Amino acid sequence: MLGDLLQPEIEELIEARDFTALREALADLPPEDIADLFSDLPPEHVAVIFRILPRDKATDVFAHLPVESQESALKALGQEQVAAVLNDMAADDRTALLEEMPGEASQRLINLLSPDERKIAVKLLGYPEESIGRRMTPEYVSIREDWTISHVFSHLRNVGKEKDSLNVVYVTDAKGHLIDDIRLRDIVVADPNETVTDIMDGNFVFLKAHDDQEEAVRAFKKYDRSVLPVVDSDNVLVGIVTVDDVLDVAEQEETEDVQKMAAVAALDAPYLAIDFVTMMKKRAGWLMVLFVGELFTATAMGYFEHEIERVIALTLFIPLIMSSGGNAGSQGSSLVIRALALGEINISDWWRIMRREVMSGLVLGSILGVAAVIRIVFWPWRVEQYGEHYAMIGFAVGTSLVGVVLWGTVVGSMLPVLLRRLGFDPAVSSAPFVATLVDVTGIVIYFLAARIILSHTFNFAGALPTTMPS
Repeated sequence: MLGDLLQPEIEELIEARDFTALREALADLPPEDIADLFSDLPPEHVAVIFRILPRDKATDVFAHLPVESQESALKALGQEQVAAVLNDMAADDRTALLEEMPGEASQRLINLLSPDERKIAVKLLGYPEESIGRRMTPEYVSIREDWTISHVFSHLRNVGKEKDSLNVVYVTDAKGHLIDDIRLRDIVVADPNETVTDIMDGNFVFLKAHDDQEEAVRAFKKYDRSVLPVVDSDNVLVGIVTVDDVLDVAEQEETEDVQKMAAVAALDAPYLAIDFVTMMKKRAGWLMVLFVGELFTATAMGYFEHEIERVIALTLFIPLIMSSGGNAGSQGSSLVIRALALGEINISDWWRIMRREVMSGLVLGSILGVAAVIRIVFWPWRVEQYGEHYAMIGFAVGTSLVGVVLWGTVVGSMLPVLLRRLGFDPAVSSAPFVATLVDVTGIVIYFLAARIILSHTFNFAGALPTTMPS
């Protein structure tokens, strides 16, 4: 990138205090590239660049910085510069910064805002965390239905320079209720003597300020819009959400889901920004849960001591059984979690999912089962490793694989649906969690099938023990 190429030159100019040349070097760089420069510059150099940039460009650069870099930059700037940047920032970008900062620091920054900007900041921060209200900006254009198109153009010329988006204007009544939205294209091609009512179609989409921000992601994807209006509980227009803000939300939500699916509590900051102790807390909890779950595998094996004593060869296939069931469960879990996140399926589709996964489990289990039987029966050292009854052992292992893979597939696919039904995040049913659950039950299925199939051959007991081994 251009900013990376200029970084050595920028640092040399700062060290030489040649601010005229520095200003010229930065003049043609877009705000995004200047923001990239800051990632490898010390805070004192960042402060120098902010001081020589024009106020408008400094604000644009600041808005493109990650939140943690914004916090560092604020510490390096003087109070007057901080106030200027914060007052010029887009309301939604400023809210994203303030909500990530400690309460005391956030309040100090709010106190630097002008009365009008402070009122906006407090209002947006008053919405619930991770709600659409926290992501919206009040910078929109509203018009009345009885205005002529000529009047609308006059209004746009007066207020348009202060607004972030003019792609769509919103029709409201005298009390601010949202009536319709009209694309600028439709206004441009309309007759200047027509009224707004003449070009309204009453077909519009809106978001609720108190809804979860994931609703905004789904709405933008479904309706293919660049901006959507936000209303309160009384249907009063209170702001707009733009697609760039929603892309940030989508990235954040996807990151959290990936982390949860890896059995890690969602991180609240970039990987390298998390201190060691916090990282251990995020990871140790789930690892302990999975560890305790795996302990039940030993307990389950204790139920079948007699079978293990009589046929040592059965233990050779325990890793095969556990990994096959866990992998099948992880597949089903990952597919269903992603389908739920994309809105491809709903909890009402649980029976269709169940039927599909039962058939999938039977087919996949049969494929693995046949492969296992072939491997055992045709293994050159089959008698030495598995004994003279290797064919029966192969049949037991193959049959067990069908049951274990079927069970893993059903559990992996149904658990996310159940969690969604109970109001939890389906991503919590992570692949490691499903694998651990299927490991324990897979051992039971394996040895139970072996007991039934091999009972006459090896004179096993006819029923499961009724007490746990001490």
